[in-house]
Amino acid sequence: MATETTAPDPLRDRFALALDVDDLVEATRLLRELSPWFGVAKVGLELFSAAGPDAVVACLDEGYRVFLDLKLHDIPTTVGRSARVLGALGVSYLTMHASGGVPMLMAGVKGLAEGAASADLEPAIALAVTVLTSDVDAPPHILGKRVQAALEARCGGLVCAAADVAEAKELAPHLVTVVPGIRPAGAPTHDQGRPATPAEAFASGADLIVVGRAVTAAPSRREAAAALVASAR
Repeated sequence: MATETTAPDPLRDRFALALDVDDLVEATRLLRELSPWFGVAKVGLELFSAAGPDAVVACLDEGYRVFLDLKLHDIPTTVGRSARVLGALGVSYLTMHASGGVPMLMAGVKGLAEGAASADLEPAIALAVTVLTSDVDAPPHILGKRVQAALEARCGGLVCAAADVAEAKELAPHLVTVVPGIRPAGAPTHDQGRPATPAEAFASGADLIVVGRAVTAAPSRREAAAALVASAR
């Protein structure tokens, strides 16, 4: 049985809790229960569809930084206007698909900055999603092209699999790298085609890792969180 212990702040700030639920009450319960080990909350499309901006507010009220994972992908005007609205909410990160191209990414970066400025906030980091961790058939050249698009658009970070971090860091050493699909060794991979353990992700150079069902679906969430964080030390 894992010993329950609060993660040191520097490590806690590198763990993002994926709130992959469709109920704000349940999400808030997870936030409160798991706050000793997670400093960032990931609000994805499911929860945002159910609760909208209230989901972001709930995370902020519980003391988390917010990783808004909406993977924006549309014409530049629409992405820019949407990012402006989202940037005013106080999120720390917002995802956009790098496959949308440089003009779209640039519009998102600009929109985030404008939204944050309108609310007197620090601008969120625009994260360009390179290759989904569920995509095991992506051609090898795609990663480099998408990292280059993120650089040209002045995004602040990238989302990629642990196996892609080394190449991404070589091309863009100053960008934040976020790795989803984190699992303890031997755990079910579910729909993640390229999962990694926390230790593997951090060893590859990841700055922030995202944990969901490995903790939220565990029989004892607190024990699972404590064990997962301990495995990264």
